[in-house]
Amino acid sequence: MKSSVTRRATVLLPILLGICAFLIVVGPRALNPLNIAWLGQGDPATHYLGWAFFRHSPWAFPLGLNPTYGLELSNAVIFSDSNPLFALIFKPFSSVLPEPFQYLGLWLLTCFILQSWFAWKLMGLVSRSVALRLLGAGLFLFVPAMIIRMGVHLSLGGHFLLLAALYLALRPFTEKRRLAWGVLLAATALVHAYLLAMVALIWIADLAAKACRRLAPAQVLGEFIGLFLLVSLCCWQAGYFSVGDSGLALQGYGLYRANVLSFFDAGTWSYTLQDMPGVVGDGDGFAFPGLGVMFLLICALVILLQGTGDLGSRIRRYPLLLLALIGLAIFAVSNNIGIGSFELQIPLPDAVVAVATIFRGAGRMIWPVMYMAMFVILFLVVRGHRPRTALMLLSLALVIQVADTRVGWAVSRDFFMTPPAPKWKTPLVDPFWAQAARHYQNVRWLRPQNYSEHWMALADYAQTHHLATNAIYLGRVSTLATDAAQVQMQGMLDSGHYTPDTLYVLDNRTLLQAAQTLNRETDVLARIDGFNVLAPGWKQCGDCPHLTAIDPLQLIPQLQQGERVVFSAASPAVDYLGKGWSYNEPWGTWSEGNESQIVLRPAAGLHSVSLETTAMLAPAHPEQALEVFVNDVRVLSTRLLKPDPSRLDIALPAEVRQLIAREGLLRIQLKYPNAISPGELGVSKDPRKLAVGLIALTVH
Repeated sequence: MKSSVTRRATVLLPILLGICAFLIVVGPRALNPLNIAWLGQGDPATHYLGWAFFRHSPWAFPLGLNPTYGLELSNAVIFSDSNPLFALIFKPFSSVLPEPFQYLGLWLLTCFILQSWFAWKLMGLVSRSVALRLLGAGLFLFVPAMIIRMGVHLSLGGHFLLLAALYLALRPFTEKRRLAWGVLLAATALVHAYLLAMVALIWIADLAAKACRRLAPAQVLGEFIGLFLLVSLCCWQAGYFSVGDSGLALQGYGLYRANVLSFFDAGTWSYTLQDMPGVVGDGDGFAFPGLGVMFLLICALVILLQGTGDLGSRIRRYPLLLLALIGLAIFAVSNNIGIGSFELQIPLPDAVVAVATIFRGAGRMIWPVMYMAMFVILFLVVRGHRPRTALMLLSLALVIQVADTRVGWAVSRDFFMTPPAPKWKTPLVDPFWAQAARHYQNVRWLRPQNYSEHWMALADYAQTHHLATNAIYLGRVSTLATDAAQVQMQGMLDSGHYTPDTLYVLDNRTLLQAAQTLNRETDVLARIDGFNVLAPGWKQCGDCPHLTAIDPLQLIPQLQQGERVVFSAASPAVDYLGKGWSYNEPWGTWSEGNESQIVLRPAAGLHSVSLETTAMLAPAHPEQALEVFVNDVRVLSTRLLKPDPSRLDIALPAEVRQLIAREGLLRIQLKYPNAISPGELGVSKDPRKLAVGLIALTVH
């Protein structure tokens, strides 16, 4: 009986160790479910907002659909990285949960506890000593690669899932392997796709290894089919397949990779070691295990040189696991190999890159390799020394690990220990917003896109008032749906007809277009708290207060005679651009599509306009046709034959000058009959239909 009590008490030790590490690194404030202050920026904000919308949305099928956060752009809780596992657990109790309510602090506590637990189990494969197992678990708890993720991508803090997979692959055979792997794979599928890819590969390697030694072919096939179907079901219900087009094929493979020296690059996570020179994109592959582990690495190398570690025979027991880890390492390093600040690019077929880009943050795949390396180091140190010596070395290593990495996790702790608050500070303070929430069911950013300007303020407003919104920040959105939404948006702007149950918030470019077609008898265009708001039907609402409408002319700064304005990214002149322009670049702005518009307000009468442009040309596309209209009158028809910057001087007829004087606006419309994309020309993969690059404009 005494022995049983001792065993139970021993089992509690890694749990208590995990809780202690959580309180040291994260602190208690994140556990307060009413505290969302620490979630008020970047990725953590969309993690929380995805859940806040999901909890109030009606149940759907698949269960993970989240239609009010994203509307037609995307609609699954997995793509806001809101941890579908916890979201599905807490959603049934949403009606009794307080407002606000966040479970992300509880998730982080779970990560620390289970990281400690599975590190304890892994160390149990090395030693039966309670002290050695706890010290080893402590080293796994203070791994910078795990802690750094907890302040950015909270679900990716679930590194315990990787330790669990390695433990199942390394432990002796048991009959409950199907249950263990099934639970692990299902849970991982409901946490994050990247973690699922790593865990699934380790499972397949383990299954193949067991097929060679212990399992009959029927057992192997049964386990593979059964768990594959289980994982597919979990992914389906989490909403993985709700984005079924090229929204999954984004650029990134070869950029967000692991540097070959990643294990030795401490970055800002060591008082002792310096940040190594690297290249852009190395951050995703950050895998520094900590200075304490590096100290043990030196001790392990001594054991290897002495030939007393018996490592070779152990490795030969797990050839397929080793092969899987090598595969993960190669994928993580990618075809764009970085060795410190040196880069070597190995060309790959486009089809291969397209598949690999599904996991564009390839550098993350290095994590299981890092953890396996840590396990091997601990194995050599513990097995290569007497227990007392090993105990002393691991104790020293843990002190070094905690003390030296404090330079990194102390920064994370400051983030987690932000003064608690039940709501975020918002720029939307005018009483109009609360009144509009009673009148409309949706709030839309009227340039539909992922990670739009002001997405967080608008999404917070929408979830506070239980409105649906397309102002979102998601890991994946549907490219086809986004394109269709933008076409629909352009149709509304051209016609002036808007959905009556939707409040629109516009950027300055879109505002110029909306002002020209606005139905002034029913709709209102106003600037409220610095936001451009279009309220359909507001003038017909009996209980809606009066809004001061925007004078479209006042939106456009006056342009002086002879003034040259440039259209680079940093220039305020980008507000002159109406429809048909792409994003602004340092040199200027490309047209996008077959026509585009510039709207200006000249300070006095004018007689000509000068445009400085480039053209999208190639051997297969030697000329670019261009037609220029000013206030709906054609003033120029020409062909651009050189890609170099050129100047177009456009004289304005008397009738055009009279129209400009009467309207107070100079509206320049450019049409491109043969606009073409660089992708069609084979110049690059850019799908935009380009014609003219606008550098600058001068009025005379």
